[in-house]
Amino acid sequence: MATILAIESSCDDTSAAVLREEYLLSNVMASQEVHKKYGGVVPELASRAHQQNILPVVAQALEEGGVTIGELDAVAFTRGPGLLGSLLVGTSFAKGVAIAIGKPLIEVNHLQGHILSHFIRIEGREHREPKFPFLSLLVSGGHTQIVRVNDYLDFEILGHTIDDAVGEAFDKCAKLLGLGYPGGPIVDRLAKEGDPSAFRFAKPNISGLDYSFSGIKTSLLYFLRDKKAENPSFIEENKRNICASFQRDLIEILLKKLILASKQTGIREIALGGGVSANSELRERISLEGEKRGWNVFLPEFKFTTDNAAMIGIAALYRYRKGLFSPIDVAPISRAADYSQP
Repeated sequence: MATILAIESSCDDTSAAVLREEYLLSNVMASQEVHKKYGGVVPELASRAHQQNILPVVAQALEEGGVTIGELDAVAFTRGPGLLGSLLVGTSFAKGVAIAIGKPLIEVNHLQGHILSHFIRIEGREHREPKFPFLSLLVSGGHTQIVRVNDYLDFEILGHTIDDAVGEAFDKCAKLLGLGYPGGPIVDRLAKEGDPSAFRFAKPNISGLDYSFSGIKTSLLYFLRDKKAENPSFIEENKRNICASFQRDLIEILLKKLILASKQTGIREIALGGGVSANSELRERISLEGEKRGWNVFLPEFKFTTDNAAMIGIAALYRYRKGLFSPIDVAPISRAADYSQP
């Protein structure tokens, strides 16, 4: 049985996990609070924090997993996409461990990790996982895609955003309303207290299965500008309704293309993944669509929606079984959206 140490450092969370086959033994994360006062991730500060966090995080993951470093069969790491400085920290550390113990090094595409997180198992708990082929709605701060997943290492991107990701739209909304960072969870929380039918925003008209979110962001910007000119207190008086309405429109955009993809492919196994998959309204709406359309819907556990090493470990497992190892001179890639080939 393969025992894999996985390292994730693509953005501002340092994470390490240990898996034995599909079973998760430990998953440790260290977040970086320093970015909140800047309203977003500062790459230089992120890479420095990774350097401070990575050794204690890996040590804790091994301890909690009850595994010594000599018992590892491989070391996995996120190669990309992500912030180059952050990726360098994780890549370099993984290389060092692999060389020290004489075990294979396995690179993982971060997006594949999100998609395959549904296959992580936890001892003693009931497990559900999608059957191949399934459709993955991958939604995060940097990516929005509909992916046909034919096998563990066989992915086909059916549609993607041609400009901004849905996560960026959530963050833009939060920034315009002065809600703080990270914006998505705050918008989600306030939307629960608002009226989703209070306002309407311009929706894109993009053919096929591709997405676009730049236009709706601009629509919100001009809407707030005009309303504030009429009433300087408009945002404070209406922020809950704004959040609820904007969130509803974003989710409608997401689901419209997902429904079309299901109709075109005939696939009813539907899996959600990525940071935005933690959004409560999206989870509820996709579940309701599943009941309506006969989908078999899979929602990731909340702890697997964020950037975490467990998902890197599960993706690495299937590469390990195929003998897809990385050379020691492998370099991180900040943009690595095309992962259709192993």
